[in-house]
Amino acid sequence: MKRQTTLWIVIGVLFVVALFLVFQAGATGSVTKSGKIDMTGWTENEIMNYEMHGTIPAGAGSSSSSSSSGGMVGGC
Repeated sequence: MKRQTTLWIVIGVLFVVALFLVFQAGATGSVTKSGKIDMTGWTENEIMNYEMHGTIPAGAGSSSSSSSSGGMVGGC
């Protein structure tokens, strides 16, 4: 009985931690109050990759919006 209680406590703690991380991840990023992502400064290629694949550029949350390849390997 004690082992089963301990198991349920561990499952509950993991669930609470998972919920916290999900909401924390959802709060960060470049999402505006309307729920849409701010795409100002994105290149056409980055917008297409987001729309087609859901890929958000690495520099999307930063204040600088340069169109250079930044840290992308093989970028033009």
